[in-house]
Amino acid sequence: MSTRPSLSEWLSDRLGLAVLTLVSVLLALLIILPYLQYVLLGVILAYILMPAQRRLENYMRSMTAALVLVVVAILAILLPVMYVLAIAFGQALEVAMAIQDGTLNVEDIEQRIAETGYTVDLQDTYSTYQEPIATGLQGLATGAIEFVGGVPAILIGLTVTVFVLFALLRDGDRLVSWVGYVVPIEDQVQRELFSELDQLMWASVVGNVAVAIIQALLLGVGLALLGVPAVVLLTVGAFVAALLPLIGVFAVWMPISLYLLAVGQFVPAAILVVYGLLVSASDTYLRPALIGRTSAFNSAIIVVGIFGGLVVFGAVGLFIGPVVLGGAKITLDLFAREWSTSQGDARDEPESAADPAAETAEETGITDDSEVGPPETAGEQTTKASTGVDGANAGGEDAETDEEATDTDGAPSVERVDSTESEATGSDTGTDSPQ
Repeated sequence: MSTRPSLSEWLSDRLGLAVLTLVSVLLALLIILPYLQYVLLGVILAYILMPAQRRLENYMRSMTAALVLVVVAILAILLPVMYVLAIAFGQALEVAMAIQDGTLNVEDIEQRIAETGYTVDLQDTYSTYQEPIATGLQGLATGAIEFVGGVPAILIGLTVTVFVLFALLRDGDRLVSWVGYVVPIEDQVQRELFSELDQLMWASVVGNVAVAIIQALLLGVGLALLGVPAVVLLTVGAFVAALLPLIGVFAVWMPISLYLLAVGQFVPAAILVVYGLLVSASDTYLRPALIGRTSAFNSAIIVVGIFGGLVVFGAVGLFIGPVVLGGAKITLDLFAREWSTSQGDARDEPESAADPAAETAEETGITDDSEVGPPETAGEQTTKASTGVDGANAGGEDAETDEEATDTDGAPSVERVDSTESEATGSDTGTDSPQ
């Protein structure tokens, strides 16, 4: 009988191929890492647009559909997002420069607050924290200069994103099949893993982001109607805050409401409080409707994934960070389950192991306590045998059960279909059996 070689034996027989594969993978990673966040952005956009790709392929070629969706992604997603971020960045610089140059009317704010009964010296507060504020503003200005200087690199990265998006839309199915082929995992486990990751991607990339966009837009419209300055900057801040559970847009509209209340604008402050509560309450209905429930998506994973993803992956880490942590949890769960199954661990079946009553009914041979009941009468046994309810009795008992039922109830039971009983029945009734 032939035996399959172990992994170490297989690698030793093909050492050259193994070394070449390892070197190739490492070189490929070194090439991808500088533009990893742009590659991940292309993956996210492809995941979002894949349902539209499937629909368009019913009417046109796959390449044509991919080209159409790439153009739509550039015009409807990438360019508007870049434009909004540029406006928000400009408004942030204006606010910072106004504070630094003193053009912000601090005395008027102090006077308004003093009319409410509180005395606040904002100038003294600014003088106390002038050094850290100046350091922060200097860092912001330096970041702006670096951003402007890095525009060519950003354009190159966005070009990578566009090509990754096109390739995934056109050949995404083949890529998934190739991954399933090269990854040494059983097909059933692969399907379960892909299904769980699909739910996780939907919850993080589509559902969570959609909820944040809706709430940020609603709050931005309200702030614009109330005449609050720097609306675009505050809307972007509301979007980021809405991604965080238990915080949401409350972190944006509440400080603004307190500011309006402090400067004496009581009506706008009250309106903003009521409107902000409504926007925050919409989270209760929007998030379950768009995200649903997945075991790997909880508050800790979201928070750690967002902030850790920002550090590791950049801006795209807002969306991909929770997916990475949730995917790690799903993979560990599957690994633990498969390992327990292979070792015959009782933890794999906690319900049956925690059922002591099933082991006490030795005289009946029943293993489930839900089936334990009073002894059946002969009539009930006959009925189960005739209707096929009791599979064990219907398939395993012999003619003695039928005879006992006849003696007890005084009525003939159902006869078994075989040649011996047919001949006996024919001789008792006076009917000749066929020869």
